[in-house]
Order: sequence, then structure tokens, then C-alpha cells
Amino acid sequence: MRDIRLATAQFENRDNDKAHNLERMRELVLHAAARDAEVVCFHECCIPGYTWVQPVSREELWEVAESVPDGPSVQTLVSLAKETKIDLMAGLFERGEDGQIYNTYVAVNGDGLVARHRKIQAFVNPHLASGNGYTVFEMRGCKFGMLICYDNNLPENARVTALMGAEVIVAPHVTCGLPSKEPGRGVIERTLWDNRHQDPVRLRQEFVGPKGRAWLMRWLPARAWENGVYYVFSNPIGWDYDTVKPGLAMILDPFGEVLAESHELENDAIVATLTAEKLPIAAGRRYTRARRPELYEKLVEPQESVTEPSWSLEKRSS
Repeated sequence: MRDIRLATAQFENRDNDKAHNLERMRELVLHAAARDAEVVCFHECCIPGYTWVQPVSREELWEVAESVPDGPSVQTLVSLAKETKIDLMAGLFERGEDGQIYNTYVAVNGDGLVARHRKIQAFVNPHLASGNGYTVFEMRGCKFGMLICYDNNLPENARVTALMGAEVIVAPHVTCGLPSKEPGRGVIERTLWDNRHQDPVRLRQEFVGPKGRAWLMRWLPARAWENGVYYVFSNPIGWDYDTVKPGLAMILDPFGEVLAESHELENDAIVATLTAEKLPIAAGRRYTRARRPELYEKLVEPQESVTEPSWSLEKRSS
């Protein structure tokens, strides 16, 4: 790995409005470019929006999805990368060559598609298929891995991605402020978001508490620390279909320390320098070498895989 300037963004996407969302992304890329960013990362399904597809039919979802890399949205990203000389990572729904629909995250540069990851733990809509592989690739002299939202909730996914050589794991999300019975968690009232300019304190208290940042800090630093990798978190901010999202764009180093994070109650992109010198001295690198795979048979016993976010359980019981 070499030292690299990397940005991660947050913005209020509009449901099923790709043109609007791509324009907001363009603004944030230019903002990050002014701070010498070389790569800019956006949140899960940032191009079409994500949560709004919960009730749509397969036919409707197929219309929203696009081919990768030949679809118009990826080509727009490639053109923007070529214009700004900045590499980009962003999410959309993909029409797979196999006829399936995937929640996909792409990395592009000015020459075209560099990498594609299909969410391993897909849900939100029953017509989405789950990907069946991990994604590690080289970009700008660094080895990146991709894990989309719920993928990161399973320590095994981050561990395998790191074992495959990832030095930086990019973690695009649409999360926080969701129905939950866990202590202190739950939805954030829309009135707080709508009134954020008149009363920012109350909204910020919700964003940094257990509905937002406090929950992230239970596990996000651990993923970076236990694997000895940089972690790059992105998330929308504002109204997202039926809940308020808190943004909280964040970059963590291999020690689990926060290098940079957004405290803005608006669209934003934060930038940090990721340095190579931290990787070899990170504790997670030592722990990885100390593993004893011959003892881990229990981890690979076959089981039925059921991906259930807490908010889906809450809706089912209500």
C-alpha cells in the first residue's frame, strides 16, 4: 500500500431519481477534489436510492436496475472520473447476466469499471439475489475490499476480505434510525430533520446517540482493529423513504481510531490520508497470523442462511 487521500460522502438521496442523485454526487466529488482526494466513496444504492424498493414488484425492480458496466449510470460515473481524474465507488441495482437482480457496488476510473461487488447478505426486497463471492482489487496502488451494509455485520466477511489481501475495506451503508427493541435505538422523528436549521442540537443528539453513532461505535472500530485494515463508512443523511438517516460518514484506521468523520447535518464529503506505515504494526495483523484454522470446523458447518435485519422483525411483530 502507498499513502492515499480518500474521501467518503453522505447525502440526502431522492427515491428513484437517478439524475438528481448523480448531480449531488458530482457536487461532492468536486468538493472532495478541492481537498486533493484521489478516491471518493458513496453509500449503498446511492444512485437510485435503496429503502423505497421494499414493496415493488420484480418487474418494477428490473426497470430500476441497470447492466454493469454498460448501463447509463456506470457510464456517467466513468465520465465523471475521467473529467475529475478521481476514482469513484457507488451503488446501484444491477441486472445480472444470469437474469438475477443484485444490490451492487462498483469502483470505476476514467478508463471504465475496475471492480464490482454483489451484496452477500441481500434483503430489503425478495426479488434481490445475494452475491456469492468476496471482492478485493487494486486501485491507485492500494488493495481495496468491498462489503455492503449487512455484509459488515458478520465478522467472517470482513476477516475473509482481509485474508484475501484487502488493506482498505469500503463499507457503503443505508443504516441507523431504524425500528428496534434494542436499548435506546429506534426511529428518528422526521420533524427533527425538517427543523434542523432552527434546532440542530436535538437532531445531533439523536444522530450521535444509540440510534446512530453510538451503535456504529460498538462494532465498526472492531472490524478495522481485529483485521488490521482501514475502514471507510458511508451512509445517507436525511429523509430516506420512511426513516431519517444520520449520515456520519467516517474513516477509521487499522487501530480502530477515527481519522475523520462528518458532523454536518447536510450533504458532505470528508477526506483523510491513509498511510501505509500503520498496516504492519496493527494488532489485527498479528492476530490474523495467530489463527488456528484446524480448530474452526464449527465455523464452516452447513446451515440455512437467513438474513434478517432488526427493523424487519419489528415490522413483522407490529
